Amino acid sequence: MAEQKDRSGLKLFDAVLLVGAGAIAIIVVIFVITSVLSIVWFLIKAAIVIAVIAALGMFLLRRRR
Repeated sequence: MAEQKDRSGLKLFDAVLLVGAGAIAIIVVIFVITSVLSIVWFLIKAAIVIAVIAALGMFLLRRRR
């Protein structure tokens, strides 16, 4: 009988799959983080615009009286 070498550890294909999955995971994480940050930045800008409009409205209403 031929003796088989007992290879423990990752095979080349397993390593390639692991590196590919890691790269895809990094891309997804970056996409999610940038999406969340852009939504937060949009909400901050919207709040600033609403505050400026409210301040102008109150200023104009006070001048009328």
